[in-house]
Amino acid sequence: MRRILILSGIVLLIVGVLLPYIAKLPIGRLPGDIMIRKPGFTFYFPVTTMIIVSVVISLIAWFSNR
Repeated sequence: MRRILILSGIVLLIVGVLLPYIAKLPIGRLPGDIMIRKPGFTFYFPVTTMIIVSVVISLIAWFSNR
């Protein structure tokens, strides 16, 4: 349990430091992401972004278990 908490803290620290740079990446505005804009209403569903993030997380988990 200690190891998971320490690792989670390190990951959050790294993400926090890199957040200004991550925000400039085109993640979240990829082709395939659904955005519906109407007056007074915006619906956003990042389909492609979620698939890419899922694949990356799955690969990280797969490599960490080996």
